[in-house]
Amino acid sequence: MMIRGIGTDMIEVERVESKIRKESGFRELVFSPAEIAYCETKTNKYQHYAARFAAKEAFFKALGTGWVNGSAFNEVEIINDEKGKPELYLRQGTYDLMNTFRIKRIMVSLSHLDKMAVAFVVIESD
Repeated sequence: MMIRGIGTDMIEVERVESKIRKESGFRELVFSPAEIAYCETKTNKYQHYAARFAAKEAFFKALGTGWVNGSAFNEVEIINDEKGKPELYLRQGTYDLMNTFRIKRIMVSLSHLDKMAVAFVVIESD
């Protein structure tokens, strides 16, 4: 395998919070039901939403295409494993579309502070 691309993204937590609070349907458009369920259990839920938003942006940057027509943000999903490690999964139509890129492995790292969230993504392909 070889590294196909790397991507990073930073975002202000307040910006994501404002979008979720003001724009009806934004949360469901951007986040999967599993991500929403996870974030809603957190005391500082908007930090977790922001980190996941940054990961989605970093994924498309790592892909080298930007957002791809036919993909959906809520189908790029961040799920934590039993130890809390974030993992990036592609779902439904986005999964099918990304198969054309021959992606073999996606690694993701998330971090957040009170006001900022950051994500780093590495994509490997054959």
